[in-house]
Amino acid sequence: MIFNNKLLFNYSAIALAVSSTILPAAHVQAQSVDKEIETIEITATRRSGTVQDAPLNITALNADVLSEQNIGNLEDVARWVPGLTVTDQGGRSDSPIIVRGLNTNSSGPSSDGGTVATYLGEIPLFINMRLNDIERVEVLIGPQGTLYGAGTLGGAIRYIPKKVELDITEGQIYGDVFSLNESDSLGGEGGFVFNSPLVEGELGLRVSLNKFKDPGFIDYNYVVREGGVSLPDPDWSNQSDIDDNLRQVKDANGEDTLTGRAALRWQPNEKFDATLTYFYQKQDVEGRSIVHYNALAAENPLGALIGKYESSYRYEEPREKTDSLLSLEMTADLGYAELVSATGQSHYKADGQRDQSDLLIRLAYSYEEFPAFSSYTRELDEADIFTQEVRLVSKGDSALSWIFGAYYYNVDSEGSSKEFTPGFDQYAVDVWETGGNYRPDSLEYYSVDFIESTEKALFGELSYEFSDKLNVTIGARFYQYDVEIMSDVDFPLLYTSIVPEEEDGDFRSADETILNLLQVKDDDSGNLLKFNASYQFSKDVLVYTTISEGFRIGGANSVGACDPTVPEDQQQVCALPFEQTYDADTTTNYELGFKSTWLKNKLHFNAALFNVDWEDAQVAGATLNGSQPITTNAGKATAKGVEISSRAIISDELTAYATYSFTRAELSEDVLGLFGDGDGDGAADGDGDIDALSGDRLPGSPEHQFSFGLKYSTEILNGKLLDVIYGLTAQSDIITQIGNRESGESLDGYTLSNISASISENDWSVTLYIDNLFDEYAYTSARSNLGDIGLAVPPDVDSNRVDILRGYGHFLLSPRKVGLKFTYNFEL
Repeated sequence: MIFNNKLLFNYSAIALAVSSTILPAAHVQAQSVDKEIETIEITATRRSGTVQDAPLNITALNADVLSEQNIGNLEDVARWVPGLTVTDQGGRSDSPIIVRGLNTNSSGPSSDGGTVATYLGEIPLFINMRLNDIERVEVLIGPQGTLYGAGTLGGAIRYIPKKVELDITEGQIYGDVFSLNESDSLGGEGGFVFNSPLVEGELGLRVSLNKFKDPGFIDYNYVVREGGVSLPDPDWSNQSDIDDNLRQVKDANGEDTLTGRAALRWQPNEKFDATLTYFYQKQDVEGRSIVHYNALAAENPLGALIGKYESSYRYEEPREKTDSLLSLEMTADLGYAELVSATGQSHYKADGQRDQSDLLIRLAYSYEEFPAFSSYTRELDEADIFTQEVRLVSKGDSALSWIFGAYYYNVDSEGSSKEFTPGFDQYAVDVWETGGNYRPDSLEYYSVDFIESTEKALFGELSYEFSDKLNVTIGARFYQYDVEIMSDVDFPLLYTSIVPEEEDGDFRSADETILNLLQVKDDDSGNLLKFNASYQFSKDVLVYTTISEGFRIGGANSVGACDPTVPEDQQQVCALPFEQTYDADTTTNYELGFKSTWLKNKLHFNAALFNVDWEDAQVAGATLNGSQPITTNAGKATAKGVEISSRAIISDELTAYATYSFTRAELSEDVLGLFGDGDGDGAADGDGDIDALSGDRLPGSPEHQFSFGLKYSTEILNGKLLDVIYGLTAQSDIITQIGNRESGESLDGYTLSNISASISENDWSVTLYIDNLFDEYAYTSARSNLGDIGLAVPPDVDSNRVDILRGYGHFLLSPRKVGLKFTYNFEL
């Protein structure tokens, strides 16, 4: 099943089709089946409950489902959650999370400014973690601003780790060995979990450790042997010339990840429970999962040589990321209410390198005149985050229930970016006879930024049961945030080898850099509201309606302000006044849903209709001077559609589950100059600018998503259990630019099939699995847009080098994966 632009869906018909595939079979077998659908407990409402009882759109995947569908990360989770899209971009990039199509960028929202908040337990933490020793993953669809705060424009995702057990010593050892098509090496994953009481019934420890090794499957076959000496674009018709200048790096997008968690739980009595947790994840990724097959200009002779699983970057692109979290979660039973305190201190650090040649060529500063020109960037990022939340949750059987709380969130981060252009200063001095100095490190660009952001909030919800059937909830959140950024940019190579800095004509010394940090501040305050009403038509049918709001804080861009005294013909990377800050954006969600249980808990069928209005949407932009990435605002958008999920026990041996979502997300007003300042006047005034128009579809997510799973269980070999599981997930096409304007592209939809067979007995299991069974070759998103194929230097420059650009490419879906895994559980 392949979805594309030519295939139109009537989502009502799809909804009926999903239910009709399950309902009849379940009905036929209902009288002979004793099994019931497992109840999944959740805490997303800040109270204990079940998925079917909660009057909100939530999907919960428990440990069994995670194991059955071989779900190891958030990208896999998204394929089974209607309305959620997580764009698979490999391990190097933080996978963008999109809910209900709320996205404006080609590859999805950035990790620090996305539309979905992610939590590890009670603590907000953006991380794409390996899902080991996880009790369940809860996905709340729709704005969750009152209870979860900033970043919940679209929803919230909660990773719920398994609790420390205080009365049992147990553990698990597991391993996995797999092969990937197009890879020369085997991959694997392994680890253990150990739980033990230290003081019986009062104090316990749980420890887990996981090691994941992905061998990679994309080759960097065109890496320069020596920057500034080797030709990045040799004579492509001469193999000897290619070999002399370039080298091959096989399986260059591999990943090596270590994840660990230690939790100490203390429960001295029934009134108090506390857990101190340390979480750690270190990720070493070799390169981006981007290919340049069919992504180079027609004039580029490399296009005829490059293969389907090859990237043409001139440098390797490794990145090392480390995340750690120390958290303390405490619960005290006060009788009339439960007091919860959640404290978290997290640290993030990343060190990465990437090819930067294309950007500098496109800026038309004459880099392209150097035949051996190539450039790479080293980026360092580090952040410390402190979180504190305290809330009171009422207890008892009163018709009135409530939640009140306070929230504090502080981020202190710093980052630096260095662009190196090996050999270019020597070229400038020798060929242009500029008379400057050689820099030993060829540092062309150096930027630093220091950002501190603080959010404070008071929040609460009141619920009242008007009857056994009708319940109404109102909620509010009052927030205030402050953002302060200090940043600057320097061009060491420019001032040492090309342009004298001082009026007397002296060049800088060869190793000198000068930074004058400029400060930009922003702050705002506001409130978010929520209304929810639910009606229990029967003990098995619940209808609810919700109006909820979400927001994402605004801020300042980490690009220095422009110096008005700098001559127009002199290189300057800076932000004009209107580019220095951006506003908060907000969403308002209108939703009508129902949850139903049929045939003595053998069939669940849930659905929701929604409309989301998005105000002042934050979008990725670029400065007019130097094309530095910034965030700006782009007016209004809307998303509307339907989300359906169903699960059924068809017979004693067969279980089925299915989901479907349709989302139409588009601009609801024109946005002038969104894609560029066409007339060069530095203002988005509609005069020659490139606009986006009301009705333009939003990029990055499909309109249609579908999943279907079957599980067949039977006994074999003297009582051993055989589980055969098949899963199918599919999505329609996505576009890479709003309305596919200004060099946007449509990426075809695709379908994935996974299958596994597992044999288990008591404490052990062995599973043979195949992911991407039919080895589907598909693009998940694009880097930049098609304009980068032909956008090089202005026509008035003699060397218009369109044929050397390689910046545009596609993120690629992982090929077929065949693996064998085992688990062994023990109890002492």
